[in-house]
Amino acid sequence: MEVTDVPDYLSVVEAIRGDHVDIGIMSGFPSALAVNTGEVDSLMAWAGSEDPVSTCVVLDGSPVQKLEDLRGKTVAFADQASSSGYFMPVYMLHEAGLTKGEDYQAIFAGGHEGSFAALKQGQVDAACTAIMLTELGAPMFPFADGEWRGIGQSPAMDVMGSVLARQSLDGETRALLKEALPKVFSEPNAEALGALGKGFIGLEEIMDPQPEIYKSFADIASVADVKLEDLG
Repeated sequence: MEVTDVPDYLSVVEAIRGDHVDIGIMSGFPSALAVNTGEVDSLMAWAGSEDPVSTCVVLDGSPVQKLEDLRGKTVAFADQASSSGYFMPVYMLHEAGLTKGEDYQAIFAGGHEGSFAALKQGQVDAACTAIMLTELGAPMFPFADGEWRGIGQSPAMDVMGSVLARQSLDGETRALLKEALPKVFSEPNAEALGALGKGFIGLEEIMDPQPEIYKSFADIASVADVKLEDLG
């Protein structure tokens, strides 16, 4: 197996659409964007849990105590196609009465680590990220207990992630992947999967999911001024 590194989520989608890679593993929102193009297949999806997905991190000494206090502030997001690092926190802020670009300034830091670095260096007032990442500690999350606070919690997601495939992938390979993937994302491999991969362990697996399972993302995406057909 050859692993290809790409700079962001949407590059994964384009690599699959262009037949440059066979499969890609992504969270709910980029999966929804990809499937909605009609040029990418979802081999398997992981159903969501009832747990909130995102929070906004501030330094412990920050005057920000609640989401509404971010009015007039600068907020770092991970990536424009990130579920936990953009779509869910923007929706959370919207529900608190804050509109991106009007009530607060948004910057994209190129990833969760970049958001944390911007916060640590005082370039932003908050960094919105996955709650799961705040629980990992260093080196993924660079703030020790007592150095940070989480402000707000976003809703849960109906789909946590998907394994996406190029449409030209042959049937035999598809069958092998669908047999192997649940075994790969299992408890014995938790350490090897790392912080992000092991988050899928234990979630319900949906084989050959229909595009309809991603429809719940449309309303949340619209809050971020993104339409699911934008990649079409």
